[in-house]
Amino acid sequence: EVQLVESGGGLVQTGGSLRLSCAASGFTFAFDDYAIGWFRQAPGKEREGVSCISSSDASTYYADSVKGRFTISRDKAKNTVYLQMNSLKPEDTAAYYCATPGVPETRVVWYDPREYEYWGQGTQVTVSS
Repeated sequence: EVQLVESGGGLVQTGGSLRLSCAASGFTFAFDDYAIGWFRQAPGKEREGVSCISSSDASTYYADSVKGRFTISRDKAKNTVYLQMNSLKPEDTAAYYCATPGVPETRVVWYDPREYEYWGQGTQVTVSS
């Protein structure tokens, strides 16, 4: 069974940095055959796509609100996807989740949560002003 475990959240001041990790297990095929997305959800708001790394060519995608500040990457040896978050703002405060469609080499609308079958439990990021 596919499992995703996020870590790395915490409390940071405006302008600070955090690196989130998403450790994956249970895939049938190679880890880099699967797209991995990062989403976030603030209280009272809908879950929104933050970033995604694709399966086929490792293309990366970002929400406009995080472009130039966040970087997604994949370590195949560790079965882990990272989200490096720099220049954090109070509006980045949310629970962050990683997710995967669970189907290898599949194209997804990366920012649509409905495209993803498996989700981690989330990690909280709080940015103080």
